[in-house]
Amino acid sequence: QVQLVESGGGVVQPGGSLRLSCLASGSIIVRYQTMEWYRQAPGQQREMVASSTVGGVSNYASTYASDVKGRFTISRDNSKNMVYLQMKNLKREDTGVYYCYAPSYDAWGQGTQVTVAS
Repeated sequence: QVQLVESGGGVVQPGGSLRLSCLASGSIIVRYQTMEWYRQAPGQQREMVASSTVGGVSNYASTYASDVKGRFTISRDNSKNMVYLQMKNLKREDTGVYYCYAPSYDAWGQGTQVTVAS
């Protein structure tokens, strides 16, 4: 069984920053797993914004949706079994619920709300 718990969401002004955290527990070791962040905007389908893929021993490849590239950074702390999403220069269109996802387990967190508004 795998549990993912996100935190760090909130209300931020355009141009601001937030860092989301995802704590993984149960039978998952983040070090060996591809981990992803998704966003679901109001009235929209859930879409992937960032992915961290295992490329080798402690090597990870990151990919990003085109609209967040250069502003969002996915990272992980394997010692804490955690994954992060650093978001900078936030825009109103970044508003939504952000989910952590472990594709090998098809496991989702409960989501954390991010609202970008002045």
